[in-house]
Formats: sequence, structure tokens, C-alpha cells
Amino acid sequence: MTQETPETSPAETAEPSPDAGRPGRRPSPRQVPASLVPETGWHFLHLFYHVDRDAILDVEPDELDRAREEFVAILGTKPEGVEQLQCFAVPGHKADFGVMLAGTDLKAIHGVQTALAASLLGPALTPSYSFYSITEVSEYVPDAEQYAAILRDREKLDPESPMFQAKVASYSERLGPMNQHRLYPEFPDWPCFCFYPMSKMRQGEQNWYLLPFEQRSELMAQHGRSGMAYAGKVSQVITASTGLDDWEWGVTLWARNPLFLKDIVYTMRFDESSAKYALFGDFYFGYIVPPRELVEVLRI
Repeated sequence: MTQETPETSPAETAEPSPDAGRPGRRPSPRQVPASLVPETGWHFLHLFYHVDRDAILDVEPDELDRAREEFVAILGTKPEGVEQLQCFAVPGHKADFGVMLAGTDLKAIHGVQTALAASLLGPALTPSYSFYSITEVSEYVPDAEQYAAILRDREKLDPESPMFQAKVASYSERLGPMNQHRLYPEFPDWPCFCFYPMSKMRQGEQNWYLLPFEQRSELMAQHGRSGMAYAGKVSQVITASTGLDDWEWGVTLWARNPLFLKDIVYTMRFDESSAKYALFGDFYFGYIVPPRELVEVLRI
């Protein structure tokens, strides 16, 4: 026997209590529409797979060509609500290939995963790892006014100086596009990438969350300045996963050359925010290939 659930609960439809504004009364909660669409940003999903060679042998020879075409069609077509899709080959034993997806529609993104599982090749595709997160603008990204205060208080620049005014103007101009990239990233057509999950330490003297915000903000600013040396070589998207997956963030880095990935991660580990307060999960490296070429690379 099933119990029908009304589309709205009594709490959602009730009129505000006439006592709601009186002292000692709890205010009514703000009515927020129920939705799977993030208020800002996109869903972000990383999927990694192994190919089971023995299972491929179970596919009838006359169906294998159809299975390949189905695989290419799934990964070569972005469903509505999936804004970005990229597939890649993974050298080494952690996975054989993977898919990155981003967009507004969680069901459409999940649908790509389920389409692979339900395809003719599905029995031969063994999931090896996945990571779900949402794009965000970090709380440590200052607005123009906060940036001006940093220049004045931390860097001791004179607010009346041409240098101060030029820096603030330049930052204000760049802030909008930078935040747009953080929330709605365009996947670059660069040859390789790496992904890793991370969290901040919260034990003993290495508890990131007990540091004052100003100290955390300064440490993250130092971290960001280290990464700026790789502008044009590495593109980065940080996605939030606290409460959504086992780690607090996912880091995706695309690069024009694998060497740049090694260099930037090595360089930034010397920053105090990483050296003292960061925990890292497994690193996944891959090289970007279109779906049809992926079939050839995997020798399916």
C-alpha cells in the first residue's frame, strides 16, 4: 500500500501567523521553491570507468558495431540541460576512460551515466570512481571594494595613487568574467587534464576552520598568486562537494602540456594553505579525445 504525498506541505501553504512578528515568536521561514536546479552555478559530475574485455566478448559480433555507434552517440551528443561534456582516456590502472559533465539539469547529467550503463556496451563498463559537486564562487574571492581594502591595508598602497586606482579598475573589469568562468566554465579544448578531490585539515593545531576568516583569506590569496604564474598554460575549476560527496572540493585542471600540471601542483604545495592545511585524494590524469577516437584508443 502506498501513501500519496501532496505536492505542497501544510507548512508551505499556510498563511503567516499574525503573531509572527511579535517578540518571542519564531519568524516564518522564507519560502524557497523546491528544485534540482542550483540557484547559481552548475552541477558537475566526473565519471571513471574500466573496460571489461571479457564482457565485450559476450557481445554478439553482429551487434558490436552497433554497440560502438551507440557509445559514440551517447558521448557525442549533449542532451538539453547538459552544457559541457568531455570524454578522455586514462593511462594507468585507475581507469580506462572517463567523462566530465556540467550543466543545470541534474537528471540530464545523470541520464548520460545511466545511458552508458543501459547501452549494449554497458555490461563491459565497470565504474571505477565518480565525483559529484557544484560550481561556486569561493567566499575568499573579494569583490572590488574588498580588493581595494586589501590593497590599502595589506599592501599599504595609497588609495589616491594612480597605481592603486589602476589596480582596482583592472580587478573590477576582470571580476565579472572570472566569476562567470567559476560558475559556468567552458571546458577548454586543451590536450590533457587532471582531477583530484581535496579537503581542509581540521585536527589539532591544523584546523583550518578555527582560523580567523582574515587569516584564511590571506592564505588563499597567497595560494592564488602562485597559480597566476601558470595563466595561459593551465585552466582551473574548483567545485564544491561538502555534504555532496566524501571530500569538500573537487579540483579540475586542464593544461596545454602534461608538464604544466606537474609543475603547478608541485609549486602550489609549498603554499601554507596546502602544505599545512590540505588533504588530497587520488589524482586522475587523462588526455582528451572525441568519442569516436576514444573507441579506437580503448580498442573496443
